[in-house]
Amino acid sequence: MATNRTFTMLKPDAVEKGHIGAILEKINASGFRIVALKLTQMTTADAKAFYAIHSERPFFGELVEYMTRGPIVAAILEKENAVEDFRTLIGATNPADAAEGTIRKLYAASIGENAVHGSDSDENAAIESAFHFSGREQF
Repeated sequence: MATNRTFTMLKPDAVEKGHIGAILEKINASGFRIVALKLTQMTTADAKAFYAIHSERPFFGELVEYMTRGPIVAAILEKENAVEDFRTLIGATNPADAAEGTIRKLYAASIGENAVHGSDSDENAAIESAFHFSGREQF
């Protein structure tokens, strides 16, 4: 059953390059309502837990290093059909393959530094949201 919430992270490369405001504006302009938001930094333990599904993949160590190198912006977004609509808004993982006007086409540098994370299912959106936000931090 589809829900109306999804989770996103603006990754360290987007934060480092000063794209927070532009990306949040694009999210708002696309009809999403921000119901939780924070600037934070993942620890190594956080990153390993968040990306545990990739722990056996050859890029796991680089992913953990990348995600812990600087602050991220974590957010929960609300909109009808949130997960699917947000996946469309962010574009393909590889910015070279992303559609024009998508967040990754505009702000990502590479597959490895792709500016933004978006949940891939309603189930993962709930899990990822709970990982970063307590119930009292969601509105």
